[in-house]
Formats: sequence, C-alpha cells, structure tokens
Amino acid sequence: MRKRAAKKRPLLPDPRFNDQLVTRFVNNLMWDGKKSTAFKVFYDAIDIVESKKQDAEKSSLEIWKDALTNVMPHVEVRSRRVGGATFQIPMQIRPDRKISMAMKWMILYARRRNEKSMAGKLASEILAAAKEEGAAVKKRMDTHKMAEANKAFSHFRF
Repeated sequence: MRKRAAKKRPLLPDPRFNDQLVTRFVNNLMWDGKKSTAFKVFYDAIDIVESKKQDAEKSSLEIWKDALTNVMPHVEVRSRRVGGATFQIPMQIRPDRKISMAMKWMILYARRRNEKSMAGKLASEILAAAKEEGAAVKKRMDTHKMAEANKAFSHFRF
C-alpha cells in the first residue's frame, strides 16, 4: 500500500440488543444508506426466528450468532502466480475477515431466496444456517473443499 492503513472506526452498538456485531451486520445489509430500513428488516427477521425456533432455551440473537458461526470459513484459497502458472493456495483467514465473509454470504444467499419479504428471507437463512444447512453453509463447505483440494500448493504460501 502507498499510504498508511486506515484506522478502525468504533461501531456504535445497536439500540435493541446493545451489540456491535448486530450493527456490523446491519451495515452490510443496508442499501443506499437506508440504515433504519436495514435495522427494521433485521429486527423483523429476528422476531420471525423467535416465533419459528424449536430450541426453547436459546434466544433468537443466540440462534443468529450460532448461524453466523456455522457460516464462517476457516481457510480460503488465494491466487498466486509462480513461474507463469497461477496456483490456488490455501491460507488461514483473519478473524475479522471470517466474520465479514460470513455476514456477506448470509445476506447474499438470503437475498436469493424465494420468499415474500427480505425479513422472511433472512429469517429462513438464519434458521437454515443454525441447523448447518442452507446455501451460505454450502458456500463455506465449498470453500473448505477447494482449500483441501489445493493443499498440495500450500508450500507456495507468501
């Protein structure tokens, strides 16, 4: 990089759960700077999870956190050119990148679902991910399989 790395800005916790992770998720969910709409979608999704959940002792926020943990990848492949050939090299992922990838995948695959509202789509994706099924978890499995398949090139790590 040419310039100094940008310093991390502190995130304000969300109003309902007082959790910074929720704010980070809502920031990823937001479109066109409409944060209040994104918060409404997220809170509605959490309410739907609360009504549909089977596990009585877990709160809907804990179910969402479990779902996020189930979507988090541990390794990824990165492209590296070595002597004219491009290799996919498996690498460990930084903790903050794990979280952001999980959030982005969960939101992406929720948007692709066929349901009426975004809150309903997000709730379904959260419930599926909490049970270790659904498209976002499949994406994590595919990422891990890709890394496993390219384990032979791990000595090219930079």
